[in-house]
Amino acid sequence: MKQPPFKIVVTGPESTGKTELAMFLAGTFGGTCIPEYARSYVERLDRRYTWSDVEHIAAVQERQFRETENIGGGCIFLDTYLVITKVWFMEVFGTRPGWIDEKLRESEIDLFLLCYHDLEWIADPVRENPGARREYLFNRYREEIEALGRPFEVIRGTGNERFENARMAVLRHFPQIENT
Repeated sequence: MKQPPFKIVVTGPESTGKTELAMFLAGTFGGTCIPEYARSYVERLDRRYTWSDVEHIAAVQERQFRETENIGGGCIFLDTYLVITKVWFMEVFGTRPGWIDEKLRESEIDLFLLCYHDLEWIADPVRENPGARREYLFNRYREEIEALGRPFEVIRGTGNERFENARMAVLRHFPQIENT
């Protein structure tokens, strides 16, 4: 019987290095990186996103998560997940589809790495939350993760320090993967 993979979500406000961190960790631990779907989807739109768009993004994120069950052993690093999408719904539309809460409760996330907003915010066409919004959203994500009762670590630092802090956080929770 194959060992299920450890599921680690890299999350946090915009422009906090989530994608680079997820790819680094997957490479470091010989794991799989599930890329962020929201960014690529929104970049392809030729209009402002709608409720239906965000719900589609959430459904794809959930499908990607379920598909990780077929990957044996090691670690899976998800570049964002439904916590961000839930907060996105609440902030933009004032409500969310009820199924998101259910899927978050059912998910077997082993660890959240919550990226702190100590990196410079870099504007781009899909980012919409600079300045004080980054701290506000960081705190909202933290509240959601705490409400789920799942383990999490805040990842701080710049450059290689940030990568090392994330690597050590993973090893604190899963020391058995150090020699994989």
